[in-house]
Amino acid sequence: MSGHYEAPIREPLIIGHKTYHDITEDIARPIEERAGKLWWVSLYAALILFVYGFGCIAYTIGTGIGAWGLNRTINWGWDITNFVWWVGIGHAGTLISAVLLLFRQRWRMSVNRSAEAMTIFAVCQAAIFPVIHMGRVWVGYWVFPLPNQFGSLWVNFNSPLLWDVFAISTYFSVSVVFWFMGLIPDFAMIRDRAKTPFNKKIYTILAFGWGGKAKHWQRFEELSLVLAGLATPLVFSVHTTVSFDFATSVIKGWHSTIYPPYFVAGAIFSGFAMVQTLLLVARKVCHLEDYITMYHIEIMNIVIVVTGGMVTVAYATEYFIGWYSGSRYEDFTYLSPGAAVGPYWWAFWALIICNLVVPALFWFKKVRTNIFWTFIIALIINIGMWFERFDIIVINLSRDYLPSSWTMFKPTIIDVGVYLGTIGFFSVLFLLYARTFPVIAQAELKSILKISGETYKAKEGDEHH
Repeated sequence: MSGHYEAPIREPLIIGHKTYHDITEDIARPIEERAGKLWWVSLYAALILFVYGFGCIAYTIGTGIGAWGLNRTINWGWDITNFVWWVGIGHAGTLISAVLLLFRQRWRMSVNRSAEAMTIFAVCQAAIFPVIHMGRVWVGYWVFPLPNQFGSLWVNFNSPLLWDVFAISTYFSVSVVFWFMGLIPDFAMIRDRAKTPFNKKIYTILAFGWGGKAKHWQRFEELSLVLAGLATPLVFSVHTTVSFDFATSVIKGWHSTIYPPYFVAGAIFSGFAMVQTLLLVARKVCHLEDYITMYHIEIMNIVIVVTGGMVTVAYATEYFIGWYSGSRYEDFTYLSPGAAVGPYWWAFWALIICNLVVPALFWFKKVRTNIFWTFIIALIINIGMWFERFDIIVINLSRDYLPSSWTMFKPTIIDVGVYLGTIGFFSVLFLLYARTFPVIAQAELKSILKISGETYKAKEGDEHH
């Protein structure tokens, strides 16, 4: 997996003069020790949100989607905004684990496990919204092309909404296999250290009989490459398909060829921001500062700067073409002079400030190597990307072709509740994951200890001098 030499000028990826045993101890500690007070407080807070959100979903199913703030003009609102937001957040995981594996980037080893977990949990949240948006949840299986008794009632294969079903289910299944396969050597490590028979039994089942033999490692590495090759096209295809939900329609502001690359860049942008948000917290709580170093944080901030630049170019293109066309109807789209001063001016400027102005601070090394500011800016980007999806959907729909049907969107408490519930559900899953699974791929980290560990780098440097 990793080469045998690394230039001494490169920053060490593992600091604190670690040995192989130290890595095992540090990564097994959060699983083997009792959970701290902070973890329990976070779990209870997340569970309260989750239960409230679940109640709102139950109310929606019982009452119908009239419980939301939708109307005849704006028939997609918070639900599809949240769907696209969650799918976007799930993008960085596969990018880090698949694309960076193929590019042999060693720094991904400290962050890939949590990023992949985040991908899977985010896609679970995203899947909730289209299902409850159908209204009749019990016929949700109709989206699959199943043989049936309705005179062979078939799905519309020309609809991008159906492509979404296939794209996201494929993405989810490949991500789960990729994530679980990477966990197998770590489960074996926990199995061998387990103190209680129950834990030993559970981790024995999860470890699939892993014994660390050369043959096991050979198969593991071969399969990693095959799965990375399969997952790489998915990184680009999933959000492209989501963008087709809009780009293939004839609604002004949506019918745009820039959408696929723009959505993919935006997804990676928001995904990395979410990885930063979660990992900075996990790093502190699980005491992993020696493995997720300042170097890792800075590299991820640089990825945010690059993808943020792509998003900025897309915004500028949309805005300029709308203005340059001279068509007054362009003033009713989400990136236009009209949107900047219209009834949704606050959503427009939230998007511009959170996605363009604030992330530009990462151009300064002082900011991108400051943990506090990285965390704040990552949170702001997550908010900004939510507003981007809100603007695309609500601003474009609110001004129809007929002025008589122009209207505003007002979310109800149920809209807000469902959204908060998914955040609670996501947090519950992530907190449970951090207590039961190794947060960092220790087996992979050990493979780079002698190349990128601080002790070995120092020895190497002395030899070169």
